[in-house]
Amino acid sequence: MRRLMLPENIADEAERLTRRARDASDADEAESARRQRDEVLARHGYIARERTADTTLVLYPSEWVTDGRVRIEQIETTDSAIERPLEAPGNADWEMVEAHNRTIVERVTEQHGDIHGKNAAAFADFMGNHYLKPIEEATETMCKEFLREYYPRNVWPSKKQRTIVEQSVELTLDIARE
Repeated sequence: MRRLMLPENIADEAERLTRRARDASDADEAESARRQRDEVLARHGYIARERTADTTLVLYPSEWVTDGRVRIEQIETTDSAIERPLEAPGNADWEMVEAHNRTIVERVTEQHGDIHGKNAAAFADFMGNHYLKPIEEATETMCKEFLREYYPRNVWPSKKQRTIVEQSVELTLDIARE
């Protein structure tokens, strides 16, 4: 059996679409997100399973499946599998991430002004609340999700904020990664 490796950005996209499906307000929206995820994964020879026992997204090569079942005895190594937890860990972790991200927002505001600071605050909310991650761990996929989905739906920006949001995210990441 050949060994497949799923690119990180594809695993990120599968996780994003799974979260979108889980958070969907109606069944059609959830089904659409899962179908989109499955299509993206299929192009790379992978399939997804949402393990309910511990709310984990499991991604593994489709060649592991025969007649709809994973054939464990045919798998030489599980290195090609990817697991992503879908539930955030406890509150203490969130508080630590929140405090860290707020420090970055303060630095952005001090160095680049209030408008960039407001956009940085929105990005910090997104990273903390949706991924429970420090700003500097934002992937390209996460940044695109913030700009395309989260920002237009959840932030009530001024016209000036909207015009410079991409620059704000770049400045925020630069400061976070210093």
